[in-house]
Amino acid sequence: MSRPITLFSGQWADLPLDSFCKKARGFGYDGVELACWGDHFEVRKAMDGKAGASYLKKKWQTLEKHKLKCFAISAHLVGQAVCDRIDARHKAIVPDYVWGDGDPEGVRQRAAEEMKLTARACRRFFDAAPREIRDELKEWGGGKMGLTVNGFTGSPIWHLVYSFPPILPGQILGGYKEFAERFNPILDVFEEEGVRFALEVHPTEIAFDIVSAQRALDAVLERPSFGFNYDPSHFVYQGVDYVQFIREFGKRIFHVHMKDAWISPTPRRSGIFGGHLPFGDSQRNWEFRSLGRGSVNFEEIVRALNFAGYRGPLSCEWEDQNMDREHGAAEAAAFLRRLDFARSEIVFDAQFDK
Repeated sequence: MSRPITLFSGQWADLPLDSFCKKARGFGYDGVELACWGDHFEVRKAMDGKAGASYLKKKWQTLEKHKLKCFAISAHLVGQAVCDRIDARHKAIVPDYVWGDGDPEGVRQRAAEEMKLTARACRRFFDAAPREIRDELKEWGGGKMGLTVNGFTGSPIWHLVYSFPPILPGQILGGYKEFAERFNPILDVFEEEGVRFALEVHPTEIAFDIVSAQRALDAVLERPSFGFNYDPSHFVYQGVDYVQFIREFGKRIFHVHMKDAWISPTPRRSGIFGGHLPFGDSQRNWEFRSLGRGSVNFEEIVRALNFAGYRGPLSCEWEDQNMDREHGAAEAAAFLRRLDFARSEIVFDAQFDK
């Protein structure tokens, strides 16, 4: 089967959902991955009793009007606040009711409660979905546990990523322990609702490469509700083998973001840490790029996903600071359509003995 080609709405949350969906269909996408910000998917409205049921019905009506599907929602921003060292930056990315008075521990606790509510809202959203969507999820998503919330976790130890001053014994282990203590109650609710949490492995998260991803899995005792939203763009500029990640964690890849990143072939004035330069600055050593215009080998990714048995969406997370987003999103849809192919069901040289 061909995988659904979807567009993540996070970078388009300045547009009303109807306008975004009209564009996504015009760009050539089969569906969308809805972000839990803007008006695209509002967790509290989804959970508001009968009004919530009407709200969710209207979401599916909007999607159906534009002939679009949806297989995942994304709670990256609130999820970031669960384990992070909270500062003024977080006020801009979480709802006012999560920020509250800004007390760091209060923010973390309210963010955790919002993530639990997001699992419940996800369940309610997909229970309201057309049968076609539910059947497709059941086919490739493992039945009841095929529903997915993508997101971040934040990290209490990201500030220790470079070991100076020297890291004290137990600090890293303590960070993973804190992550487990904060996220296990959230995962309890995910499992109650039959929903999976897919962490996008990414700098600033508790898992940002292969080694730290395994440590995160170990910390939560490899719970069935915890896996990954695979995005190669965050591995390539770190020098991490993004195809090996699929080989090691294929069964834990619940969702896939297709995003490209370019690495300069020659040294620049800044390195992997970016020199505090904004995206788009010509002094940067790497940049996110429109699909097919960076350094990621997407064919090897598709081959590895095929081998791993991943049949879910390929969700374009479009980011390119120096390209018009509508041009980029349209060319990305066409790129993914050409790129995707199914795994062979036969051994090609088995025909020689016929």
